[in-house]
Amino acid sequence: MLNFIGIIIRFFSIMLAGVFSGFLGSLTGLGGGTILVPVLTLFYGIPIIFATGASLISTIATSDGSASAYTKEKIANVNLSISLEMATTGGAIVGSFVAIYMYAHSLSWIVYVIFGSVLLFSLYPAVKKLHSEIPKKTKPDWSTRFFKLSGSYFDERLNQKINYEGSRWYLGETIMFFAGFFSGLLGIGSGALKVLGMDWALNLPMKVTTTTSNFMIGITAATSSTIYWYAGFIQPMIAAATAIGVLIGAYYGSKVLVRISNENIRLIFFSVLIFLGLDMIFSGLDKINLVFVDTVFQFSFAAAIAVITILLLFFHEKFMPIGGKVSEKL
Repeated sequence: MLNFIGIIIRFFSIMLAGVFSGFLGSLTGLGGGTILVPVLTLFYGIPIIFATGASLISTIATSDGSASAYTKEKIANVNLSISLEMATTGGAIVGSFVAIYMYAHSLSWIVYVIFGSVLLFSLYPAVKKLHSEIPKKTKPDWSTRFFKLSGSYFDERLNQKINYEGSRWYLGETIMFFAGFFSGLLGIGSGALKVLGMDWALNLPMKVTTTTSNFMIGITAATSSTIYWYAGFIQPMIAAATAIGVLIGAYYGSKVLVRISNENIRLIFFSVLIFLGLDMIFSGLDKINLVFVDTVFQFSFAAAIAVITILLLFFHEKFMPIGGKVSEKL
């Protein structure tokens, strides 16, 4: 009886972790799995391979929970997502098989370090657009019309209709392959690279990138989860608890996103990327004993750096905008 009660308590505690992950993942377009994997491994002691499997299932739930709301609001670009999924699905298949090989040969630390570095490096082009609500117009190219990269949506925060035209589909498609690859490899949906590909490479509004990313990650995760299930890396109890929690969190995250500014979304996006990038690098180096501090310190250090960086970005714009003059907001 006591054992049964313990299982129920653990189920609901994992479900709460899923709610938090789903909310933040839906809000930023990263997918709940991006936050869920470190939470499950650091706070619940779940082996990363099973956390990865559960993460893929929860990522499908995130996509289902938020994509329906975003398509109803007509923000997500469905035509664009279909064209980009060709690359992410192929990358997911390759990444899943590489993951199985890596775990079998104890080489996963290499992937952690590389992926953490990619996340941190991806901040640079995005920081340049931090305080831009609407992306600067770029010259449409052949891909704009062929792949239907243009569109419009009503922004509740700005109370106006936003028209946009993307470009450089080929560059976004390249990034999407690697996004799919890391999704299969780490089971995190790779929303970070999807958002980067659409925000920087295709020059789309941040709300369009996050909503379209949420629409896409479910398809990518479904591809990878099939391989993980066949390999025995998905535990039903953990997957069920996280999927239910993430679905709830994703639903409420989608409600909040349409009412906040693109700038605030980017600030949240940056903080998550900084934390995950540092934590990934620490985790990889810890696997080969190059970092001699416990995981709680690693987690706290990564979180502190993320918070400090975001505060610096926020107050730099508020008190010292470009040109060195005091902001009129004062």
